Amino acid sequence: MISMRTDLAIEAFETAVEEQLLQEPTIKEEIKVSEDKVDHFTVSKVVVPKSAEQQLGKKEGHYWTLEVPQLRTQNEKWQQSISQALEKVIREFLPLSNISSEAHILVVGLGNWQITPDSLGPLVCENVFITNHLFHNEPEAVEEGFRKVSAIAPGVMGLTGMETSDIIHGIVEKVKPEAVIVIDALAARAVERIHATIQISSTGIQPGAGVGNKRKEISLETLGVPVVSIGIPTVVDAVTITQDTLNYYLKTLGQKKRTQDNPSNSLSVGALPGTKKLTEKDLPTQEERKVYLGMMGELEDHEKRQLLEEVLSPLGHNLIVTPKDTDLFMEQAANIIAMAINSALHESLADGHGTSVTH
Repeated sequence: MISMRTDLAIEAFETAVEEQLLQEPTIKEEIKVSEDKVDHFTVSKVVVPKSAEQQLGKKEGHYWTLEVPQLRTQNEKWQQSISQALEKVIREFLPLSNISSEAHILVVGLGNWQITPDSLGPLVCENVFITNHLFHNEPEAVEEGFRKVSAIAPGVMGLTGMETSDIIHGIVEKVKPEAVIVIDALAARAVERIHATIQISSTGIQPGAGVGNKRKEISLETLGVPVVSIGIPTVVDAVTITQDTLNYYLKTLGQKKRTQDNPSNSLSVGALPGTKKLTEKDLPTQEERKVYLGMMGELEDHEKRQLLEEVLSPLGHNLIVTPKDTDLFMEQAANIIAMAINSALHESLADGHGTSVTH
């Protein structure tokens, strides 16, 4: 079973393949992995069967990952495009969990609003268009095309002294929504996926799992209603940063060596600063890696990671890290997700695409 700090199913699958954990051919065949296009963006779809739960460390269900590196930019047009694409993904995904187009939805914003990289859920709840109270108090004022939507940001155990799952369970029993959408910040195993991907899954969520602080899960099994989770990776551990840096170092040296060996490359116009793309083809040969990194150059990626964990973890230096501009990003990402949810849940907001509304 994968013990790596990641909440992303696509990363769990990639790691299982890399570390050859899927030895039984039938298991590997049963895991369905595909790619689709939504507007300008790629959606990676992973279907985890019951037989692969242990190997992947992920529950049986559907996991879709919207690849949106433009999420890191401050370009308003890209933000609008990402929100529209996410809206389409949510609309297509909800029926997989048997959630009807008129179901009463409870939106739950997980996380600690006092810690910036963990504040995604509460920030989304601030911008979700809430209607449940109107259906109860002023039903005649509710126009066609809206459904019942409630929201709650229950905090974390350190703030409340209660399991978040128990708080939500109590609300579900009292308010009786027909489905729950959970929003949470995630952890990734690759630096390139931080602030650059959005995962939506049909299996609910286990708060803190990606950073080694597992709490009671929030799922169909614990709440009694379908639970869909939406999350963005906002943190990564020091082992991942170190390993990625070593790989970038090797690829950069490999790319430079090929450029020197091929005189014609010196005639080509170089890439703009900050746009250089490094790929697996840039990796130097095994012999060259040994020259550049010594004994570590002979190790496979998963062996390097294991070694780095053995070095950093006992010292308490395998820190959880977030980008320096995460405060600006969280506000932007929360707004994008909230707009997508508003448009996906309320037909009447779809045309205006979830524009901000004063409650």
